[in-house]
Order: sequence, then C-alpha cells, then structure tokens
Amino acid sequence: MSETILTVKKATIEYQSPSNIALVKYWGKKGVQIPMNPSISFTLSNCATTTSVEFEHSTEEEEVAFEFLFEGEPKPSFHPKLAKFFSLVTQDFPELKQYRLTINSSNSFPHSSGIASSASAMSALALCLGDFEKKLKEDNYPYNIQERVSHWARLGSGSACRSVFPGLALWGKTPEVEGSSDEFAIEVDDVAPVFKDYCDIVLLVDKGKKKISSTVGHQLMDGHPYANARINHANENLGRLMKILQKGDVDDFIEVVENEALTLHAMMLASNPGFFLIHDGTLKIIEKIRYFREQEGVKLCFTLDAGANVHLLYPKEDHDTVTAFVIENLLEYCENEAYICDSVGRGPKRLNEIYE
Repeated sequence: MSETILTVKKATIEYQSPSNIALVKYWGKKGVQIPMNPSISFTLSNCATTTSVEFEHSTEEEEVAFEFLFEGEPKPSFHPKLAKFFSLVTQDFPELKQYRLTINSSNSFPHSSGIASSASAMSALALCLGDFEKKLKEDNYPYNIQERVSHWARLGSGSACRSVFPGLALWGKTPEVEGSSDEFAIEVDDVAPVFKDYCDIVLLVDKGKKKISSTVGHQLMDGHPYANARINHANENLGRLMKILQKGDVDDFIEVVENEALTLHAMMLASNPGFFLIHDGTLKIIEKIRYFREQEGVKLCFTLDAGANVHLLYPKEDHDTVTAFVIENLLEYCENEAYICDSVGRGPKRLNEIYE
C-alpha cells in the first residue's frame, strides 16, 4: 500500500518544551550524537523554550529553507547548527524540503549559561516537526511519535531527547532498563512518590555565555585518559540510581547525584586542554549546602550542569525551609541575586496548531 502524503499550503505549530537536569550525566559522544554512557534526568517545569514554526509550501529544494529568530531578533549565528539538524531530519522526513520554515524561539531563562537551553530548544523544534509530519501522513503515520521526536531532538542536541518526556527520562542503552536505546530517550515511570514532585531551585551564579561550549567539552572526551573509567562509573551510578528511585531512598539519591556532578567537572579539569566552568560562588554554595544539610538534617543536595550555576534539589515537603535558606544564605553568590524556582514537570505542551 502506497503512503498517502497531504499537501498543506500553510501551517503554524507552537510548543513549549522544558529543559532538564541530568542526575547521571552524559559526557562524551560518538558517531551521530550517540552517547558514550547512559544518562537520566529530571524534566523541569519552569525552565522552558517556546518555539513556533510557520510552514509555507514552496518548491522542493535540496535543503530546507528557513529563517530563525531568537527573542524576536534574527540570529544568523544559529543557522549552521540548524542547517546541519535539518540535513539529518530530512533523511527521515524528505517532504520537509517542500516547505519554507520561519522559526521563532524564546527562553524563560538565560541562554548558554549552564541551563540546558539546547535541550529545551531542540526538543521544542522537533515536537513541531513531528506534529507536522504526522499531519502530512494522516492515517498512514507508522511511527511511535514520542520515539520519533526524541530521536530527532537528539540529532540537534543529545540531552534534548530527554526533554520530550515528563518526570524522569533515560537515554542510552543499558541492561538495567528494558527498552532503553542510544537512538532516543524513554520515560522512567517506576519511581517512588517522593521523586515525582521533587523541587529544583536554580541558582544563577553566572548568566553569561559559557567560555567553553558543551559541544567542545564532549569532543575533549575523545582520547581522554579517564574516559573508560568514567563510562564504567556512569553505568554503575545509573544502575544504583534506578534502584534508589524505585525505593525512594533520598540519602542514597543525594550521594549519587552529588558524586555525578563533581565527576562531570573533574572530567573537564582532566581534559587536554583542561578547563573549568565553575566559579568561586559555585564552590561557596556547595560548601553552604553541605553544612546546612549536616546541621539541619534537611534532605537537600546539589547538582551541576556544564556551567557555573547550581541546581538545588530537594523533596517538595521541604520547600519553605529550603527557600528561606536560599534567600538568607545563597543569593549573595548569584548574579544580581537571581534564581529560578522549578520542579519536576509534566513535559512539553502544544500551544498552537493551525493548518490551511
């Protein structure tokens, strides 16, 4: 049976997709965005990218024609990355070459500051493309839409494949989890109640652009003297964390998550050339978090992404106590005393879908 493809003259699709914070970190890749080790993350709620894509039917071209605007302004510096992304997506979705795209994107948080802006941005874009492909193929759509979109999001940014899912998402083939894949992420739903509404206060130590991009950092894992040890360590931590998440053991959660955060930055320091993204304020915040936990018995912990900002993770029941602690003790280390209150979220939201 031949595949039926509709011709849509014009369409607008808009999604809001969240960032995520990895608990077991993905660092290093091979091939086309294949991770050296599996990772697992909390999908956030408030740290999100809103992206609308206007599709206008045109003559078929060798490449996708597009215009990209960020925060309402043209951003030609983003074009090479997007052009590469579309060249990969059209291997699966060649009909996209028949459309001219106008992409408008904005963030609810600072871009390139160590919050995973590429994760939210590329997942939002992939979700728009997924809906459009599904519309064109209507009743003959043969794919699992979440797997398809997660796969495409991965082609733009590895961690973006996890942002397609609510709650907790795992990316990377591991014997610990049936159905896990290097090609796309999957939702992890066998989780104790305490972790389903976990909170995250993002302490914005530095809202500026990182000196070293995550892309460069990943490349430095090639030939890294401790790469194999890191891969083994990440796999061990992932297996341990899966059991912790099921049991609801917050103390062991703290131990694994903080170890993963520090290991990530240790790998950066040991790269050739070595580099570091943390600041003095980052270290001061970590020191105060550990002291507060020891003195008050509150089950809070930190994690770090590839940047200076600190994610402060804790059970929802401790929200008032932790917020007061942040305001009284940690804001002095944040740029302009800036922070974001966030929590585990319900995943992306479609905001608009119009076809002509």
